[in-house]
Amino acid sequence: HIMEIIDMVCFMLCHTSVVILVKENINMGETNQSSVTEFVLLGLSGYPELEAIYFVLVLCMYLVILLGNGVIIIVSVCDTHLHTPMYFFLSNLSFLDICYTSSSIPLFLSSFLTSKKTISFSGCGVQMFLSFAMGATECVLLSMMAFDRYVAICNPLRYPIIMSKTSYVPMAAGSWIAGGVNSVLQTCLAMRLPFCGDNVINHFTCEILAVLKLACADISINIISMVIANMIFLVVPVLFIFVSYVFILSTILKIPSAEGKRKAFSTCSAHLTVVIIFYGTILFMYAKPKAKDSSGADKVQVTDKIISLFYGVVTPMLNPLIYSLRNKDVKEAVKNVLCRKCSSEAM
Repeated sequence: HIMEIIDMVCFMLCHTSVVILVKENINMGETNQSSVTEFVLLGLSGYPELEAIYFVLVLCMYLVILLGNGVIIIVSVCDTHLHTPMYFFLSNLSFLDICYTSSSIPLFLSSFLTSKKTISFSGCGVQMFLSFAMGATECVLLSMMAFDRYVAICNPLRYPIIMSKTSYVPMAAGSWIAGGVNSVLQTCLAMRLPFCGDNVINHFTCEILAVLKLACADISINIISMVIANMIFLVVPVLFIFVSYVFILSTILKIPSAEGKRKAFSTCSAHLTVVIIFYGTILFMYAKPKAKDSSGADKVQVTDKIISLFYGVVTPMLNPLIYSLRNKDVKEAVKNVLCRKCSSEAM
């Protein structure tokens, strides 16, 4: 009996030691998983011959973005003739484009000038938040601009009443709030995940899908939340814009004179062009087929990066160009602002 008791005590001590070791290993594993303090952004590291070309191109496009969208904001504020709902939405869109590109392009350009291509964990979260917030806000904002064009063309007599300042300011504010709330949710869900030793992001920026691939935990909740968010911020605005332009087109076709049709269509052609470029790029990014063979996988990844770059830089650059080149009001406002500046300097 004494030997049985001794054996039982030894077994219990061994079992306790094993449990303690297992708990320590689990704690060490959790510490290792959460020890990622920075991420490495690959970008075009495997193609050094392309880096110099893209540095010059992206720098020039970024300067055009700052200049073009900055001019739109200035003339919308300074010229009283542009104190209308359409130009209020347009100035919001320009400010959004500046914020969106400024969240990633400076870091993207600096990566070409240094061998260090890293971003801190918190910096990655900030970049992800701004990217999500600006993208979702732009989707909602474009649908609000479509509603503005619908009221202006289909119900012009009631336009001053429907699109009063008490209406269009909350509409724009609601777009920003909705985008911000969605971004906080998506970013928090992504950054709470544990990350293992691999911290290399195969992208220019902290793109959420590239970051989620590095997580060591189940990401099903993240995927479900992103699908729901895409339905709300992509599908619903697209349907709203489509329905709005169906009514706009039917109204324009009922105008008897060709000159009247041309003038009516010219008021919404710039917005329609921006919508086609914005959603067309998104559709091409996510609807194109993936390469099945490993030999074409690298080429596909490079193509995806370049398309993502187009979406993140070229689209914000084209927005002010489209609205200024196709809009007489903006051209006149720019001339007026420049004339005022010249006259004040002469005095």
